[in-house]
Amino acid sequence: AFDLTVDVPIRATLFELGPDEHALLLLVHHIAGDGQSVDPLRRDLVAAYEARVASREPQWPVLPVQYADFAVWQRELLGSEDDPDSLVSAQIAYWRERLADLPTEIELPADRPRPAAASHRGARVTFSVPGDVHAGIQTFALSNNTTVFMVLQAALGVLLARSGAGEDIPIGTPVAGRGDDAVDDLVGLFINSLVLRTDVSGDPTFRELVARVRESDLEAYAHQDLPFERLVEVLNPERSLSRHPLFQVMLTLNNAGVTPAPERGEGTDAAGVIDVVLHPVETGTVRYDLNFHLGERRDNGGLRGVLDYSTDRFDRESAQLLADRLVRLLTVTVESPDAPVSRADMLLEGERRQILEEWNDTAAERAGTEATSLSALFEQQVARTPDSRALQFEGSALSYRELDRRANCLAHLLRSMGAGPESRVAVAIPRSLDLVVALLAVLKVGGAYLPVDSEYPAERIAFMLADAEPTALLTTRQLKSRLPAPTGLQVVVVDDPATRRQTESFTGEHPPLAQVSSSHPAYLIYTSGSTGEPKGVLVPHRGIVNRLRWMQDEYRLTSRDRVLQKTPASFDVSVWEFFWPLLSGATLVLARPGGHREPAYLSGLIQSAGITTVHFVPSMLDAFLREPTAAACTGLKRVLCSGEALSAATEELFHRTLGAELHNLYGPTEAAVDVTYWHCEGDRPGRPAPIGKPLVNTRVFVLDGFLRPVPVGVSGELYVAGAGVA
Repeated sequence: AFDLTVDVPIRATLFELGPDEHALLLLVHHIAGDGQSVDPLRRDLVAAYEARVASREPQWPVLPVQYADFAVWQRELLGSEDDPDSLVSAQIAYWRERLADLPTEIELPADRPRPAAASHRGARVTFSVPGDVHAGIQTFALSNNTTVFMVLQAALGVLLARSGAGEDIPIGTPVAGRGDDAVDDLVGLFINSLVLRTDVSGDPTFRELVARVRESDLEAYAHQDLPFERLVEVLNPERSLSRHPLFQVMLTLNNAGVTPAPERGEGTDAAGVIDVVLHPVETGTVRYDLNFHLGERRDNGGLRGVLDYSTDRFDRESAQLLADRLVRLLTVTVESPDAPVSRADMLLEGERRQILEEWNDTAAERAGTEATSLSALFEQQVARTPDSRALQFEGSALSYRELDRRANCLAHLLRSMGAGPESRVAVAIPRSLDLVVALLAVLKVGGAYLPVDSEYPAERIAFMLADAEPTALLTTRQLKSRLPAPTGLQVVVVDDPATRRQTESFTGEHPPLAQVSSSHPAYLIYTSGSTGEPKGVLVPHRGIVNRLRWMQDEYRLTSRDRVLQKTPASFDVSVWEFFWPLLSGATLVLARPGGHREPAYLSGLIQSAGITTVHFVPSMLDAFLREPTAAACTGLKRVLCSGEALSAATEELFHRTLGAELHNLYGPTEAAVDVTYWHCEGDRPGRPAPIGKPLVNTRVFVLDGFLRPVPVGVSGELYVAGAGVA
């Protein structure tokens, strides 16, 4: 290290390796010399050594200018910013316009978010561009009146754009700053940094993109004299200790004969008496998120590359993937320069098969004779455990036989009103025994139930009922007058004595005859409408049955399990809460209406009712875990989360508080509840829980805006296929 406040920024140390072998280490700080200083410094060193070996003083040529002369000349050339006609004023005006509305920072496929302040710790991976690809780049550049660097910049722009950085990508690069032949032999720091704004919008061909880059770069090179530090002061971008201003990715091409990381033994022979070898020092520090260095080989062609990366943000594997993908893109874009850049395949060998096939190998065949509807599966469970407790709500309970009979009676009433397969029946009943009876009755008649939350605004309820066109509405005396039911809609008040007498007139021994197929809808739930008008999602029996069978295979409920149902019926998580225990012989325990909002009540209910399985939205889980009595819920076997991102802090709090398993699931309303799952085992400290892998007979793909699979670690949109799709 150098203390630049007191040290001369060059240091020489002589090592004696043997009687006739020595090594001279000449350590130069970057402030005293740039890349183009290496050759004149090396020539001077060799000349001095040869002269001393010959017992004479070196004869230095007289240089036309000194470094101090250059500094004075540069200041005079730029002129004063107070002079509107000066060069510095013209360059400031250019950069103000050129960098207007520049992105504050670009999104990168990083492993970690930015810390509040960058540590500047870094590491390095290496890569290489084969000789034939390098030759193709040179030929392409020559035929398109451009440079190798511009081709590299265009390819890097594609890599970053396809990695989630957007279409407006600032890339930094150093320029030599030696605009006059008189300074060619000077040792000193002449370089400046330029911001090269790379426009990848509109899906151009690679040839078109290189032409854009060429035009933009030539303008930038013509305005390269304004020092970067002054540019930052003038533009005054939003500053942060966490990132470099104006750009976070740098690209350097060294084609002056000095490669960025020479192998041991390379060097220049000085009349057989001295070998001079360049060894850039790895300081373990970085100024940028990513810094790509490429150097043209002297021997058999090709490019040797180094990627310095911030360890605040990237793991070594991720940095290596980026470097390897750049090589892949250079290969395919130069081979097919007239194809749109969106078609450039940046997936590495084997990666496409892994993403599309191996990770989505979830197919599982089921015996064709198995029941394929929720109602049939429930009836099979009734036959297996008729006298076991099926349902519990506060002080009341029903056995499987009793629940089945009550649901059959109500189903016969619905059938008499015209409900059947493909029909919809709205259900606006608070959480209670009647609610579960109503849902089963709708399924038994072959209909799809539409849960209606009475706490929704009247306008939303009216919209849902008008849009769904239900055959009937099941509700209670308390809620009937508050529901804006369309004129002519048949309303059944389930807790009215007259309705009780009417349903009891039907036999409860058998359900109504209804030919329910796996493709018939089982339920209709509306999306939240947070991104527009709510959309009704019809989920067929095939999808939800597949989902519940997977759940039983994965988590294995038994007759000793007790599952808490606390999610409002208008949210699809409630579907598995209602039916998974009833298809598995477990006991379904209902929380009181509104109880899902009360951590203290839930803690008491979990303990008193012996709950083994419960679902929480992560934010509610966090509130529950902070309840003083939560740690006493020792009977819990498993907690399932979905609906929000599960933070690392909440997961860590869970494992400190409870001894149960924690599972993170994900799924949109437009699928049968969940499509992916993950077991949170506490082995990812500091990282939020992933949504996991696809469940059985489900496939998930992360695609870009052109519907192409994105590489590992790159952001995209999630697409779902398979049995669970609504």
